[in-house]
Amino acid sequence: MSIIELDTIVETLPSEEKILFSRIFDLRTVVGKLRIPTSLVGWVEERFGSVDVVQEQKIVKLTNLVTMEGSLFNALRAKRPMEIRERSKLEELIKGSEGDQFCEPLERTPEDVFGRVVGKSCVTASNVAKYDGFHGIVIFNEHNPLLITEEGVADRIDVALAWAKKAQQVEREYRNFFLMWNCLWRSGASIIHGHMQMTLSRGMHYAKVEALRRAAKLYELANGSNYFEDLYKIHHHIGLGLEVEGTKIIVYLTPIKEKEVMIISKELDQSFKKRLYEVLKCFVNEMGVESYNVAIYTPPIGMTKAEEDDWGGFPVLARVVDRGDAMNKTCDIGAMELYANSVISADPFWVASVLKSTLNR
Repeated sequence: MSIIELDTIVETLPSEEKILFSRIFDLRTVVGKLRIPTSLVGWVEERFGSVDVVQEQKIVKLTNLVTMEGSLFNALRAKRPMEIRERSKLEELIKGSEGDQFCEPLERTPEDVFGRVVGKSCVTASNVAKYDGFHGIVIFNEHNPLLITEEGVADRIDVALAWAKKAQQVEREYRNFFLMWNCLWRSGASIIHGHMQMTLSRGMHYAKVEALRRAAKLYELANGSNYFEDLYKIHHHIGLGLEVEGTKIIVYLTPIKEKEVMIISKELDQSFKKRLYEVLKCFVNEMGVESYNVAIYTPPIGMTKAEEDDWGGFPVLARVVDRGDAMNKTCDIGAMELYANSVISADPFWVASVLKSTLNR
């Protein structure tokens, strides 16, 4: 199956699933046409196989009607072969960066007012240039950010949560926890050495997290069902979702960028941490991903009764996205992604097939 045939796939769904799909997603297709001059025929055939596939290009436009996220898939881009490149040059760059301040965190990084949290594979530091009142870093003992283990992922998440609880002992009204993991410079990381960042804020959660909470709550009020449960059902029905040990994984139909995967759980438990590790391992080892972003959303820590009502049904959610070839100087995000719709090259059905074959081994 391919994302370019999504309209046909949806048409084959039972009526109930088809209605559910249409409740969440708006699906449209269009054919983009152009003319190839004789002088370009050879180049087009060499790059794309034939002139016909270029002169008439099927484009799939998907919009999430609940969150208003939108993605555009072009047949030429979505059907391109996915290649895993030799990583030798990247590994040389990573190794050559050893000796930075994160290699000596106790001596060369500041600590928070409540001190540091030390894990088996990491230690925390305070971010010098803060996003928020509490903004910390989990610095990995391992320098190479692409060398990940199941134990390491779980330990670093646990340390980040312990950091948040220490911060909350200082300022009780700070309850909004946000964890981010930028791997290498393509993802926005300013330091190569493996690290995560976390914040704890007060008042309203960050705008995009709050927007998702509100959209999910409005969906529940309008339809009498949980948005995240229905979102998983749709992805599962069309072959883009699977559940492992109570944790749901979907290859998202309206990704913000390439290969976006969502991991959904009721709790930030061991199954959630293991699934995140497995997704990242698959990204790096099976799909050749070199740079990625991870964001983890959770309901507020130590919620009040009013917050419990507001956040009821909101899961622990991880979003993972590929940021492209680390050696590519072209940015993967432009004006379309910033101000219109995301333009996507990777076929979600290809991503799902690789994930399923890896997780089901």
